[in-house]
Amino acid sequence: MSRVREAMVPEPRTLDASASAVEAGELLARPEVHAVFVCDDGRLKGVLTRKTLVREVVATGRDPASTAVGEIAEEPYYTIDSDMDLEAAFHFLEEHDAERVPVVEDGRLVGMLSRELLQRRLAEDEPPPPLEAA
Repeated sequence: MSRVREAMVPEPRTLDASASAVEAGELLARPEVHAVFVCDDGRLKGVLTRKTLVREVVATGRDPASTAVGEIAEEPYYTIDSDMDLEAAFHFLEEHDAERVPVVEDGRLVGMLSRELLQRRLAEDEPPPPLEAA
């Protein structure tokens, strides 16, 4: 039985809670970065997206250089335990229409699970169809 830890992206992009909104903006300016996980001593504190930066910093007129990401990060909607079965994780992502979910062990961020990567992994694990008799 495969587990989430076998399909997750280990060590996802993180910032310390004391990092500035400027640092978050620099990371989020990269097209491949959709979200940044905010941690405090390895413990997941929140998630930061472009939308969060605009709403919490730009729209309110806060100084991005002096605004700590720990002050503005949103709690993640969901987390998944690294020991969860892959099939159960897939159903969880489908049920909640989640594209990416942080993976935790005892509150510590250990990875990120992507629905797209999980679908590929599950497809690889499927046995090939039986050959037709000639």
